[in-house]
Amino acid sequence: MVTEQDILNFMHENAYKPMTYQELEKHFGIDSASEFKDFVKLLNDLEQSGHVLRTRNDRYGVPERMNLIRGRLQAHPKGFGFLIPDDRDHPDVYIHANDMNTAMNNDIILVRVTSKGAAGGKLEGEVDRVVTRANTRIVGTFQNHESYGFVVPDDKRVQRDIFIPKNAFLGAADGQKVVVNIVQYPEGRAAAQGEVIEILGHKDDPGVDILSIIRKFQLPEAFSEEVISEAESVPDSITEEEILSQKRRDLRGKRIVTIDGEDAKDLDDAVNVERLPNGNYLLGVHIADVSYYVTENSALDREAYNRGCSVYLVDRVIPMLPHRLSNGICSLNPQVDRLTMSCEMEFDAELNVVRHDIFTSVIKTSERMTYNNVRKLLTEEEPDAELLERYGYLVDDFKLMEELAMKLRNRRIQRGAIDFDFQESKIIVDKDGTPVDIVKRERSIAEMIIEEFMLAANETVAEHFHWLKVPFLYRIHEDPDAEKLAHFMEFITNFGYVVRGRGNTVHPRALQSLLEEIKGTKEETVISTVMLRSMKQARYDSNSIGHFGLAAEFYSHFTSPIRRYPDLIIHRVIREVLENGNALTDKRSEYLRGRMDDIAEQSSQRERVAVDAERETDALKKAEFMLDKVGEEFEGIISSVTSFGIFVELENTVEGLIRLSDMTDDYYHYHEMQHALIGERTSKIYRIGDEVKVRVGRVNMDEKTIDFEMVDMKPRSNKFSMLDRSKSGGQKKRVAGGRPVKGGRGKDRGRVRDVLVKPGTAVGAAGAADATGASEGGGTKRRRRKKKGASGEAPLGITPAAAPGDMPSEGGSVTQEAPGAGRGRKRRKGGNPAAAPDTGRENGPVTESGEDGGGRRRKRKGGGAEGEASVTPAPGTEPGGKRRKGDGPTRGVSLRGESGEGGGQGGRGRRGRGAGDGAASGRESGGARTESTYSGNWASSVNALTKTVRGDRHTPDGRDPSEPGGRRGRPRR
Repeated sequence: MVTEQDILNFMHENAYKPMTYQELEKHFGIDSASEFKDFVKLLNDLEQSGHVLRTRNDRYGVPERMNLIRGRLQAHPKGFGFLIPDDRDHPDVYIHANDMNTAMNNDIILVRVTSKGAAGGKLEGEVDRVVTRANTRIVGTFQNHESYGFVVPDDKRVQRDIFIPKNAFLGAADGQKVVVNIVQYPEGRAAAQGEVIEILGHKDDPGVDILSIIRKFQLPEAFSEEVISEAESVPDSITEEEILSQKRRDLRGKRIVTIDGEDAKDLDDAVNVERLPNGNYLLGVHIADVSYYVTENSALDREAYNRGCSVYLVDRVIPMLPHRLSNGICSLNPQVDRLTMSCEMEFDAELNVVRHDIFTSVIKTSERMTYNNVRKLLTEEEPDAELLERYGYLVDDFKLMEELAMKLRNRRIQRGAIDFDFQESKIIVDKDGTPVDIVKRERSIAEMIIEEFMLAANETVAEHFHWLKVPFLYRIHEDPDAEKLAHFMEFITNFGYVVRGRGNTVHPRALQSLLEEIKGTKEETVISTVMLRSMKQARYDSNSIGHFGLAAEFYSHFTSPIRRYPDLIIHRVIREVLENGNALTDKRSEYLRGRMDDIAEQSSQRERVAVDAERETDALKKAEFMLDKVGEEFEGIISSVTSFGIFVELENTVEGLIRLSDMTDDYYHYHEMQHALIGERTSKIYRIGDEVKVRVGRVNMDEKTIDFEMVDMKPRSNKFSMLDRSKSGGQKKRVAGGRPVKGGRGKDRGRVRDVLVKPGTAVGAAGAADATGASEGGGTKRRRRKKKGASGEAPLGITPAAAPGDMPSEGGSVTQEAPGAGRGRKRRKGGNPAAAPDTGRENGPVTESGEDGGGRRRKRKGGGAEGEASVTPAPGTEPGGKRRKGDGPTRGVSLRGESGEGGGQGGRGRRGRGAGDGAASGRESGGARTESTYSGNWASSVNALTKTVRGDRHTPDGRDPSEPGGRRGRPRR
């Protein structure tokens, strides 16, 4: 029988040419009618899924051979997006907002590549077809317009509101949160059309906020009747007959304990440690045998597959399995018999695993310990008497656990495992869901004990079944991207550090050595953060390719089958292998191998959804917590620097943004490679890790964002003085603000000149400063117009939208081109040259990519002369600078030389080349923005950031690499 893989393999052959279904039928030798019917159905399924395309001539082929790429769309709130290809080796493809072709976030799409950067640069494309719609339901706020309505989506990546006809309101009122079913997707300029299927309540009602997030991420709250029925049929206790019939090893006589958080109810792991007569350690890790109760293809199994994992929100848990299982028969509660899957490991003095055994067992835990109580027993000199009286018989066991765990940790660090120590927080809410406090999670010795023991078990199980060559699921963490790694290497040279590696690769030991070297220094935060952002995300895979962050050759998730589906699958495979003499039949192996890739992909996607939902609820409650603190001042640390502002994290882990437009004491330029903002006039530097004092300015509950303001931020100094009389000619003048101007002669060389520019006049900004009148020594005033295209300065004008300190009393407005805007296009207005919005890819480091407002990269075109400055006529003047009758006096406007896209030389001065001092925001082939240094203090600041001499470190006041921290203080390794 022809399979899906047979067809795809044949079509991927180099010699294959698109064939009709008759030709394919003949090739595969299909004779019977039933085989032909199955074959046509399989071909149609492949076409519907986008794995195979049918041409206009009814011929079939794969997308890759037709200049199309299949993958998932990752949309951005600004409208553009990226294709994440199915082929992991293929680079991502950038898609402009105008080329989305009605595709929405997470849709499966086919993209046609339209352009490719030089030397294998970034790809750009357009959506050719939407294969599968991921968004069938949208959560948002209802707006009633009487005869029709609109729903404004909560997910900002959905760009258009959903149109609701009057007959589909379902009684929804204005301002209510609703769930909408999309009945017609957007086409052209027409909006999507939907119908209200659920009303969650008014957006300000208690609990509606979290419920909206649950619906937005389509998290299933309730279980179906079939699932509940299966869970109810599971017995509450274990019989001796069960234990004997399954030949389980009886460990009920051992002292085994669980160690979890105070509020944990699903206790799925227990541990014990013994000292053997030969001096070795015997570590036992015992995990609830969930696979015994959740059988393959049962309703419980299908539900667990669809959910992927448990989701831990601020005020509730959405479990993967019903509570009857997760909190009942599968929870390792104290003093009751429970069925488990055990992994025992014997460690010698050098911490080598000299013997291990994986088997089914039955245990009875002695105590239900908490992290807090174990910490007190191990660290306090005089623990509480009541605590000692109750758990005194376990103190020696805990000390032996601590001894082994610290040795395991040291060995792991020595082999190169990367250990990030970032703070995590827990939000405390009252019964109505209102946040009352935010506390930091402690990573005490108790958490470290469990973490090390779970890591050891996961590695041992992964290696054991890798060598058995049975189908398995592994937790992998790939090596960092070569480009990101190169950027990180270049970045740390600013501080005098070097990481050694071969070519574009580096061993994790080198990165861990760097973390140890910077520990306790001012640059620790900035380097650790940038290092983490250069890493890839961990995921599940059917092939073991190692775990970079843990420096482990083999790694799996074995220890949490109650809350992670991959662990449940691993347990099921282990059981089958143990029951069949450490092997599987060929038929069973083939079946499992065919399913593992799908399970790995599904589990990885569901994990990302859970993490995103957890982050969004955290952001929501943190914003709500800060609502009544507007105007209060806090100490914080800069956690991120972007082209549009700086993010500051407070002591309680609340994070907010200081917008560049609110930084009024200077004009700041963003340096991507240094992750820093540098003041143009003051040379003040802001970068990750700097301590700052901020004031809570605004809290936006709809966006779940907090805006901070810098305390004692002085207003930007007035670049334009009041009009006065020139000493030499009695003519009105303005002093040009900004940086010193090179060129000229005599005492004027390198000084800021006085410039007079009439409204409507277009001259090179730097050239105008050079061609202007009297010097300090009293020279002859000369005026010299620059030819179009003669300098590398960008056009610049004056706008009332800039900061208050930027404005003259009269004289029109400045229009300033944002970084990356297309030359000759309509210029956006704004006072700060670095305040372009972030166009970086979502969930990654923010980059300045030189894109316009829609995110599209624009090639440099002619139209605006380099060095040309455009000035908006002052009120009361015509475009040529003439006064209109009856209006006020015409006043001159001076210009500041600013950076533009051109990246060329400055305008020519009176002698040779002058005014080469502008920051050239040019674009290199890769689209990155580059900056040429300013003269004076500006150049010194840049040099300070790019110093590479070891020992001369310029440091102006700068989790597990696989994923953000896990539940109960355990990283999701």
